Amino acid sequence: MKQNQDRKFYLVREDVLPEAMKKTLEAKEMIERGKAESVWDAVQRVDLSRSAFYKYRDTVFPFHTVVKERIITLFFQLEDRSGTLSELLSTVAATGCNVLTIHQTIPLQSRANVTLSLNVTEMKVEMDEMLARLKRLEFVEKVEVLGSGA
Repeated sequence: MKQNQDRKFYLVREDVLPEAMKKTLEAKEMIERGKAESVWDAVQRVDLSRSAFYKYRDTVFPFHTVVKERIITLFFQLEDRSGTLSELLSTVAATGCNVLTIHQTIPLQSRANVTLSLNVTEMKVEMDEMLARLKRLEFVEKVEVLGSGA
């Protein structure tokens, strides 16, 4: 079997797909949404053989499942003063990132730790530029990238 990096992928219009591939996609969606209790149930409902389902299930995917979100997690140490979190979030939003989660600790010794998970799929600037903008905020004492991935 070929390594993943050696495989080629194509974007194909639905109307040119063989019927078995379309039915496989339909069956997979039924299973994912809980509309079918098993593979057997799903293939029966879409009038597809189990062998055809197993032949195509790992090779055909809806376009939206292939386009993955890019997520990054940032850690901040902030001065504890009114409006800092709001300004931080405004700066993040201005770069086109979408905030997925926010975790803020109770301030100790006039410092608060904040962790943000961001969807950077629609980011309008390079990552280095965004980090530089965040570091320039006068109340930000520290910014670290904790992780990134899908």
